[in-house]
Amino acid sequence: MSAPAIPPLDQALLPAQVRNGSASEKKAYAAALGFEQMLVQQLSQAIGDTTSTDGLGGDAGAVLGSGDGSSDGASTDAASSPYASLLPDALTQGIMKAGGLGLARQLAPALAAGAGGETSS
Repeated sequence: MSAPAIPPLDQALLPAQVRNGSASEKKAYAAALGFEQMLVQQLSQAIGDTTSTDGLGGDAGAVLGSGDGSSDGASTDAASSPYASLLPDALTQGIMKAGGLGLARQLAPALAAGAGGETSS
């Protein structure tokens, strides 16, 4: 599964050093943002996977009930619906559209310094 493209961010959400920075700082921030998006995607997928099982290899619906009063294990919640595979992507897009988790802001300076310190031999 390939990660979706990084959505365009509102320029107001970008750190000042990125907005006013050099091309290498912007490139480092874009790389850090791509990493953050992949991480958020994997975390969202893991959350989606845990909603379908109880973490012990069993069906969460059988353990917790289906929420409709029945105890037959047939879950009818969003995690068991045909749309369940769409939830991790929607969560990822929402988080990234709001500016992400802040990891890119912390990683970008290290990436820019690492790229600036490379020499060819």
